[in-house]
Amino acid sequence: MTIAFTLCSVNYFAQAFTLGKSLQESNPDIKYIIGLVDKLSTKTIELSLIPDFEILEVDKIEISDFSALCDRYDITELNTAVKPYYMKFLYEKYPTAKNVIYFDPDIIVFEPLIELLSDLEKYNIVLTPHITTPYNDDMWQNEEDVVNTGVYNLGFIATSRSDETLKFVKWWMDKLSDGAYIDLCNGLFTDQHWVEFAPALFDGVMINKYLGYNVAYWNLHERFISKKEKTWLVNDTIAIRFFHFSGYSPFKPEVVSKYQNRINFSERPDILPIFDLYKDSLLKNNQKYWQDFKCDYVKPPKIKRFLRVRKYLKLPFEKIANWIES
Repeated sequence: MTIAFTLCSVNYFAQAFTLGKSLQESNPDIKYIIGLVDKLSTKTIELSLIPDFEILEVDKIEISDFSALCDRYDITELNTAVKPYYMKFLYEKYPTAKNVIYFDPDIIVFEPLIELLSDLEKYNIVLTPHITTPYNDDMWQNEEDVVNTGVYNLGFIATSRSDETLKFVKWWMDKLSDGAYIDLCNGLFTDQHWVEFAPALFDGVMINKYLGYNVAYWNLHERFISKKEKTWLVNDTIAIRFFHFSGYSPFKPEVVSKYQNRINFSERPDILPIFDLYKDSLLKNNQKYWQDFKCDYVKPPKIKRFLRVRKYLKLPFEKIANWIES
């Protein structure tokens, strides 16, 4: 058995449902699970809008001191910090699972993952780099940004069951228990920088440079998109296995990604059809309905700032209680 899972809060259900439906169509033998970093019971939700996917709420996976993670992290940090905890839980819950693969919810899988499953017969961990060729311009994001945020994009990571994999997962859990901040000044960016150690610290790590994996705004300078019959292609010859629509919103359809200014639709009309497909999929999966739900585990920014400051200053709660209320 191969398990693919994603992580999201309710506000990203449209993306998670789009990913799940793409996996159902392209890889029906892969079991898909939505890891929900949120609560369903506290929300008034139209249940008919939820497809028949397994939803595994985070309070069911037995994270010790989960409340401390909620105190530390914002919604993005929290959704990335629990990634290895879910991996560990899924390997334990499903003893017949040979592989556990993670996809960010804003991904569409277009083709059978035959090569990836073959690679997982030989490797413990498969990663994809953000880029395989230099940018050679001064646009954003640039190579310095990649240095700041991580060489590998952890919107995807594939693992196979082994003692080495489980050792990696346990190590990653330990690091993310207090190291999944978006804090570039201190060398942290969610879960990504830690995994740069994986090829050095663990055996059987594959850096997969196949241009049809994890296609996204950060590597579109080296990957041109076309379609032949029903197959999406990179550079006219390479089948796209999965495309990552990071930073895209169907309500700002003229923007490729809010995180960059290198790629735009007027200069790259080749990418417009695949983004139109994604826009239509998100709207069909009711993004307008889902996007305004609030995550139950995320504290207001002011309290979050206090908790972070208190960690370093060790101030007694009584001395700053009035500051929170003011």
